[in-house]
Amino acid sequence: MSEEAVQAAEAQEEKAETAADAGDVHYQAVEKEGTVTAIWEMQGEKHLRTIDPRSIEGKQILALFETAA
Repeated sequence: MSEEAVQAAEAQEEKAETAADAGDVHYQAVEKEGTVTAIWEMQGEKHLRTIDPRSIEGKQILALFETAA
């Protein structure tokens, strides 16, 4: 294996370790009286930001998680 290929493989492994350490980003809906009032973007137990469910991004996130009744 060439030195360049070894360096590329090491860099890829380092990226994978960093991503695993950071944890997955997930979303939590905050509801009041059955209505979503906010969407929290979380990484592990850390709150990254709050998204307005009426915004374009908020609507897109909610659409991904809609359940068919």
